[in-house]
Amino acid sequence: MKKLEIACFTLESALIAAKSEADRIELCADASTGGITPTIEDIKTLRTKTNKEIMVMIRPRGGDFYYSTEEFEQMKAEITYIKSCNIDGFVFGILTKEHEIDIDRNKELIELAHPFPCTFHRAFDRTSNESISLEKIIELSFKTILTSGLQNNVNKGKQILKKLVEQANSRITVMPGGGLRSNNIDEINRSTNATYFHSSAMIDNLEITNLNEINQMKTLLNSEK
Repeated sequence: MKKLEIACFTLESALIAAKSEADRIELCADASTGGITPTIEDIKTLRTKTNKEIMVMIRPRGGDFYYSTEEFEQMKAEITYIKSCNIDGFVFGILTKEHEIDIDRNKELIELAHPFPCTFHRAFDRTSNESISLEKIIELSFKTILTSGLQNNVNKGKQILKKLVEQANSRITVMPGGGLRSNNIDEINRSTNATYFHSSAMIDNLEITNLNEINQMKTLLNSEK
């Protein structure tokens, strides 16, 4: 059974996703930045409204993924507090100034988040060598990588996505995301052979998750061809 995660940038979107056929919700805030840490209030409210898995974004700001000491301390504090909010995991990713995986800082956050599973988000797509970056992330004990294959969207990155799924060989979940919708999910599913997929399910230039779009994607993922 192929699975679907929905990125929600507002509580309103998350509550729509909670009523859908999606398997998991990634809760964050501020779609214009690609997602930052949501408010504690939104996390707690969503938890009372759904039994679905909730992954929480830990990101202090938009822009690059190299953080100051103060920003890193903020990320640690957020993980520590949010662990008590009955969520199911975290989503984050830290790079060095050279846009490579920051081993030490990511390791510290992984250890702090334990025993919650962690996803390395699309900071991965800013790195220069996907094969090397994949091995580093596996070694760090992340459970999932969210990636568009080092491209702007999954359509352009589908060949690299296929390669990453093969290289991962079930050691980590490679989750295609970035421009994934019902009009291309079938092709991306077949071309990558991934098992988990990620979408905001926002259509028609609206900044809110669309319930029918989520359910259509889920149906397409698991339809017999």
